[in-house]
Amino acid sequence: MRRGDDNSSLRYADKLEKQHELNLWGEYCGFLDLDPGRFQMIQERLMEEQISLWSASGLGQSILRGKKPRTIQEFRKMVPLTRYEDYADILLNHRTDMLPAPPVIWLETTWEGGRHPVKTAPYTKDMIESIDRNMLALMTIASSDEPNESLLRDGDRMLFGLAPLPYVTGLFPHILEKEIDFNFLPPVRTANAMSFGKRNKEGFRMGLESGIDGFFGMTSVIAYMTESFSKASEGSSGGSSAVRKLFSMSPSMALRFIRARKVCQKENRPMVPGDIFDLKALVCAGTDTRCYKEFLEKTWGKTPHEIFAGTEMSLLCTETYSHHGMVFFPDSCFPEFITEEDSLRSQREPGYEPETLLLSELKEGHNYELVITSLKGGAFARYRVGDMFRAVRMNGDNTTKLPLVQYIDRVNNVIDIAGFTRITENSIGDAIRLSRLPVVHCTAAKEWVDGKKPFLHLYLEIDPASVDSAAISAQVLREHLKVYFKFMDTDYDDLEKMLGIDPLKITLLKCGSFNQIIKETGREIPAINPGKHLINKLVSFGTMGER
Repeated sequence: MRRGDDNSSLRYADKLEKQHELNLWGEYCGFLDLDPGRFQMIQERLMEEQISLWSASGLGQSILRGKKPRTIQEFRKMVPLTRYEDYADILLNHRTDMLPAPPVIWLETTWEGGRHPVKTAPYTKDMIESIDRNMLALMTIASSDEPNESLLRDGDRMLFGLAPLPYVTGLFPHILEKEIDFNFLPPVRTANAMSFGKRNKEGFRMGLESGIDGFFGMTSVIAYMTESFSKASEGSSGGSSAVRKLFSMSPSMALRFIRARKVCQKENRPMVPGDIFDLKALVCAGTDTRCYKEFLEKTWGKTPHEIFAGTEMSLLCTETYSHHGMVFFPDSCFPEFITEEDSLRSQREPGYEPETLLLSELKEGHNYELVITSLKGGAFARYRVGDMFRAVRMNGDNTTKLPLVQYIDRVNNVIDIAGFTRITENSIGDAIRLSRLPVVHCTAAKEWVDGKKPFLHLYLEIDPASVDSAAISAQVLREHLKVYFKFMDTDYDDLEKMLGIDPLKITLLKCGSFNQIIKETGREIPAINPGKHLINKLVSFGTMGER
């Protein structure tokens, strides 16, 4: 990676003004020019440093139990695959004395609603510096159609629609504030005092008044705000509402609005954001990004730039300007991968320990579960994040020689709706138990409306003794369970409040359907995402209602 030594005192915004003569692209995005061998060398050097730090720490020894790996190969043999439970006692209690390096900040994320409210993760000074550089790199790429052509400048109006601190995405505006004078909508300090939903709506309102140059947000939130804009514009073809909008806008925005309204009336279609905004960058993240990207590109006139980040793994991946897939930053984490088959087997057989592959060993078109080891003094080692990726182009494309990957979804035993809520077998079981409804069998699947909007579909079978009860219907079951999901998981409640998504659908199956499948297959039906074949088989026995 090439970083500019002579220009280290300049702010990113100053470098943007001189990007051709300073080779801004080489400084921040030089990792895209690495060949796989050089990328691997950087990873191995950082990993060797991390092995030394982590293995000597109290946290490392709580897992290694006296073993002392010296090489990456030994590390992968001696350290078992880990989950958050392996770190919880130390990290949730902020035991800094047990860590590989002193943290400068602790970040949080959702764990499992109703049972384990949060996970915490320590970040060292070196980890924050890596995020700083990689954040500026992705902003450079996202605002460029080719190298050294970034359009960003001081004063750009930036709508930021990602979770605030203590989530990892809350670091992003603070990083950018040090390097470039963006006008965040609303300002960061004001936004931090607002609820997530309120600040997104307020930011978009401010953008309508003065314009938006960049949008950085959760993909599902951007999609919802886009739909809301189009619906509102349908009622603004004339009359007092349109006049009020015009009076609240700056002169340049008012002129854009008038011109766009005339075009839309002529074409007999609703107005979309791309009719009045000309974005320099549209950066998005979130579980269901691939479902929304085509819609967002069509409505904003800008190809969304996807990134992947999380509290445990920091800022991990970014698309290149070709948008054919994402590359891993070389200094964020050391990735390993579990084949999809082994990932599913480990869910069926809790004692099964899958083998892992390195990035260079992946096969195009195959899906893999991500495993990460933190670098630069981080806490996690061979940690199963719970996310699935697909290897898209192992030899890269015209923008990079590095492997390109695509984020797919959470692992099969977790249902994540729009990046807001993580539903597991435990959370569904708890909701059913607390509701005291006569449900005897249940399986849940993540499904999509028209292949785009995700929802949670519960297939239920009730006690035969309750079948004739007038009080038991798909509608009643749905309303009861919705109350308990909201009670146990506030993120579930946010889906409805902030995105207008009612994610729950109930299909009431005929009594005996589950037992018939078990009899035919000799195997229990998985509680989460059993697969289309089993669901179709269950439904083929008949249903008693759907809501």
